[in-house]
Amino acid sequence: MAEHTLRRGQLAGNADTDWLKLVALVFMMIDHLGVALFGNAAEMRMLGRIAMPVYAWCLVVGCVYTRDMKRYALRLLTMAVISQPINMIALGNTWGKLNILFLFTLAVLVIYGIRMRWHLSHIWAPVLGFALLGFLNVDYGWRGLAFILLLYMARSTPAGLAALFLAYSAFWGAGYSAINSIAGVPLTFLSWPGVGAVAAPFFRMQGLMVFALPFILIPTHTGIKLPKWLGYGFYPLHLLVIFGLRVLGGADTAQLLAGLTRW
Repeated sequence: MAEHTLRRGQLAGNADTDWLKLVALVFMMIDHLGVALFGNAAEMRMLGRIAMPVYAWCLVVGCVYTRDMKRYALRLLTMAVISQPINMIALGNTWGKLNILFLFTLAVLVIYGIRMRWHLSHIWAPVLGFALLGFLNVDYGWRGLAFILLLYMARSTPAGLAALFLAYSAFWGAGYSAINSIAGVPLTFLSWPGVGAVAAPFFRMQGLMVFALPFILIPTHTGIKLPKWLGYGFYPLHLLVIFGLRVLGGADTAQLLAGLTRW
């Protein structure tokens, strides 16, 4: 069966993905620096919540526009494999926790199954994807996969995209503790009648992903063009930078490298 494709006019959000990948890189770098060098600094982790949704939207746009989804998935998988040992020594993870590019690879394959409808693959591909995440510990897990698939389903209307984003931000944030202050400034408006009840679900750690929505909804035309490999190639590159900074900052290199032997 021929693969279903969309006309550009049917994509509701920002298609300036090279610019968006640079935006996501900045927020991801802030997040990972907060983890690796600043003792899990809360404000840096908060800003970092913007990165994953922006990358997820770039993935959806990529699935719509790519001419070969299998090659797209292979490119992501290659970057995921290259990134895994670097992720471990830079962020202190183990072989038991796979980096986010593995999640993106799986999401592309599931979307490919949904689009192809090969022997009911639009049903069994998502089921298989979620089942695999029951056995694999991948960054963002099943919630991340569900978010990407819902973004894909809501991609064609701005209102639907915004509604999905707001609802999922509140849902995902519900499992995290409330944020009552930022940089020592109390968020007093969260106690205001009416306003507080609406805003509070979004002022939880993962709920802050809602602030990625303007980047996704508002079209930009920067003209920035990146080589295909570089868009997601920034992931291992930024991890190398963080590793270098940890070494220069006096981190025990032997201890960092020992992470490669931990399961």
